[in-house]
Amino acid sequence: MIRRKVSGEFAPPIVKLLQTLASQSVLAIENARLFKESHAKSEQLAEASKLKSQFLANMSHELRTPLNAIIGLTEMLLEDAGELKHAEEVEPLERILRAAHHLLELINDILDLSKIEAGRMDLHVESFPIGPLVDDVIATIRPVATKNANEIIVHCPPDIGGMHADQTRIRQALLNLVSNANKFTERGHVTVEVARVTDRGRAEITMTVADTGIGMSPEQVGRLFQEFVQADPSTTRKYGGTGLGLAISRRFCQMMGGDIAVQSELGKGSTFTIRLPARIEAAQPSGPLLRRVRPERAPKTPVKGSLILVVDDDQTVCDVMGRYLEREGFAVRTATGGREGLKLARELHPAAITLDINMPDLDGWTVLAAIKGDPLLANIPVVLVTIEDNRSRGYSLGATEYLTKPIDRERLIALLREISSPVARKVLLVDDDEIMRESVRRVLEQEQWEVIGASNGRFALEQLAESSPDVILLDLMMPEMDGFEFLLAIRQHPEWRDIPVLVLTAKELTAEDQKQLNGYVERVMRKNASELGQLLFELSRMLPRSIERGRHARSKEILA
Repeated sequence: MIRRKVSGEFAPPIVKLLQTLASQSVLAIENARLFKESHAKSEQLAEASKLKSQFLANMSHELRTPLNAIIGLTEMLLEDAGELKHAEEVEPLERILRAAHHLLELINDILDLSKIEAGRMDLHVESFPIGPLVDDVIATIRPVATKNANEIIVHCPPDIGGMHADQTRIRQALLNLVSNANKFTERGHVTVEVARVTDRGRAEITMTVADTGIGMSPEQVGRLFQEFVQADPSTTRKYGGTGLGLAISRRFCQMMGGDIAVQSELGKGSTFTIRLPARIEAAQPSGPLLRRVRPERAPKTPVKGSLILVVDDDQTVCDVMGRYLEREGFAVRTATGGREGLKLARELHPAAITLDINMPDLDGWTVLAAIKGDPLLANIPVVLVTIEDNRSRGYSLGATEYLTKPIDRERLIALLREISSPVARKVLLVDDDEIMRESVRRVLEQEQWEVIGASNGRFALEQLAESSPDVILLDLMMPEMDGFEFLLAIRQHPEWRDIPVLVLTAKELTAEDQKQLNGYVERVMRKNASELGQLLFELSRMLPRSIERGRHARSKEILA
């Protein structure tokens, strides 16, 4: 209420002003009330989103843990049935295995979609060769192609080189496209073509998957990338599927600055094209950029020092992994908790450790950090085998490799054989400082490394032409050809571009220096004689990836 000191009516302009003031005050009070309600609702929504994410994470763990056990045990029973020639047991066991994989795929898709929608799906950006990724996808899907009497035709140039992106997500997207092409095609052809192109000055990688299958109408193409929707609902009954695979694959590509395009004609087939930048400009993982070991069957011959320590709180997982690793010639010890695992690691000093993350007494992150922080254990390769998908953290803490459950047995066995077997090791040491070269040479030769020295980049190129090393140790500041020029030079040679490079320099790196090195080297270390022990550790971690590079190169030579 407003009063005046003298009696009488307010003048009309004053009344109008007071009315305006009153209406604005009411509006302000109403806006404040609405804001308070909106803020409360936002907090409720945020809490609901947090609870939803927590529920999905818990659900994922509680469902995937028994499913992984079912898959592992069923695979073992299938092997036993085959060896004992119990043919009547094979078909029911195969049905169990297919059903378990289908359910696991659905759970993983829903979890991925929820992470993307919540903005919690992280990219793990790394450098990797494209050829092995394509080979791995084709090898994975070939049984489906054989079942449907399809011929898979692959065009991937030997000099296609590498990418700097999220390898796991790209593999998932390409695998989805190739799987769909073979699923919707019978007695036809599926063509996979990979190319490196330039668009407006930007290098890009295209992966095209074309089939001669059932094809789609324009209306079906229009709803193709919607979640939980298939192009033709009637195909669900015949072919199965959740309607999530393509939507998630496209989201992954868009997160990396690319996309998936489609062309299709009903009754004639479809063509899907993944288009991605060759280099994804994203935050780098704090650990080294790791290349994966391709799954190749190794002979069943024990290797010296082949004791494997399996650490997992699920006794069934320990039993399953122990059984099939022993079949491959490994000696196995198991621990069902983090504390027990650390104790056994110190007592046994195994050739390698497989480590789960989600354990109640001491989680895998803590165990991994303790192993890598102990000078007596730090050089033991640790392979993370877990449901949790957090590769960047695993690599930053020192994991040699990161595998997600259900376990790819062939890949795990191939990896363990590589990292637990004695191999010849050769390093090219490029540094104009002769004293530093000799210091590093002495330390490396004591650890059975063969060291080839070069005083600048030009001499190093001459050494590369004669013999390819497993790893390159590179200084940056050198006469005639410095380290930056050397890196550019080896990128022009397909046979050299994937050799792991570790930079050892006294130079204070500028932002421009870091930009030039980004994606082309595995690690940058300060040139310091007191840190040569850490240098040995980094080289031991890079060795399995250099072995894989050599194996892939040899396989290409054989195919040629």
